[in-house]
Order: sequence, then structure tokens, then C-alpha cells
Amino acid sequence: MNLVTDRFIRQSELVPMEKLKPLTVTVIGVGAIGRQVAIQLAALGVRRLQLIDFDKVEPTNITTQGYLEADLGQFKVDATARALQAIDAGLETELVVDRFRPGLLTGAAVFVCVDSISSRAAIWRSLRHQCRFWCDGRMRGEVLRILTATDLETRAHYDSTLFAQAEAQTGACTSRSTIYTASIAAGLMLHQFTRWLRKLPVDFDMTLNLLAGELTAA
Repeated sequence: MNLVTDRFIRQSELVPMEKLKPLTVTVIGVGAIGRQVAIQLAALGVRRLQLIDFDKVEPTNITTQGYLEADLGQFKVDATARALQAIDAGLETELVVDRFRPGLLTGAAVFVCVDSISSRAAIWRSLRHQCRFWCDGRMRGEVLRILTATDLETRAHYDSTLFAQAEAQTGACTSRSTIYTASIAAGLMLHQFTRWLRKLPVDFDMTLNLLAGELTAA
């Protein structure tokens, strides 16, 4: 058996580590999509990861979010941090057991994985001029939408997606969810992240309907 000591060798042409290592990455909301994003970021090789969430693990979170039975009743950021340390003991994690609040210092790359459109809008107003990479994952059942903003054009488009909360469908965006949809959404979000790291154009608005087998991207 050949022993490979460099864990990153198979992604070396796809993920530029010299650009990834200096970054602090923020994940806001570690529910269905956010937990999967955090786990994939740790595996990818992010060195500093900030997790923001106020919620605790409930029984349904085992099925749809990948938490463990032993995590029940614990804060999601604490349970997620333990999973990340099992992947990479050298990963630096900052845990914020709270809702996102204006004035909080975040990383240059931000993944927004919250439930409501009003929360997204409030976070965007606070961070749109701070972060260099912004990715928002939205999901309902087997339909997911990934929105990425990295420049003036894509930021303007993202603005147009922040409709009034009254226009949203009833219920949180993760009220109908599966772990496989969340995992796919997280993978697509990290794909946009690595494209940005490589200075490639991002797909700033992507929708995937798993049931219909339809993908649209712009």
C-alpha cells in the first residue's frame, strides 16, 4: 500500500491552498445546509472557520442535518465544532452561540445558511461591503437555489432576490428538507467558492430541481 502523507494532493489542481490558507471563512447557520458546508470546508483545508448559530440539536436534526444522537440538546455550533476537529485537529474554530448581529467581525468569505429571507436581507445589509465572497444556500424539499456574489454585477443581482418576507412561502426554508438535498447544496456552494479562489467566473444564480431533473444556472 502506498502511503500518501499530503492529504490535499488529489485536489491540488482544483483548490489553490496558497489562497485558501490565509482566509477566515464564516458560516452563518449550521442547520441542514450550514453543517454540511462546515464539514466540507474542514475537509477542503480551511484553516480558520467561524460558526454562528444560536440553536440546539433536536431529534429531527439527526435525520435532516447529520447530527448525532449524542448531540441532542447541545448547541449546534459546539456539536459541529467537535465533528470538524475530528476531521482536522489543527483547524481554528470561533464559535458564536447567538444570532448574527451587526458589528460582528466575520471572514472574507461568508456562507449564509439561514432559514428566512428577512434574516438573509439583514445579514446582507451588514456584510455586503465587508466580505469578498458571499454564498447563500436556499432549499425546500428537493429544490435548491445557490446565489453567489463576488463583484458589483453579482451583488446587484443578489439584491434583486431579497423579496419581502410576506412574499415568501409559508414556513422556514428548511421545514421540508433531506440530508441529501442539503449535501448537494453544500457541494455546489463549495464549488462556487473554489471557482472564486481560482479567479474563475462564478454561477451567480443556480437552481436545481432534483425531482424534475432540471438545472438552471446564470
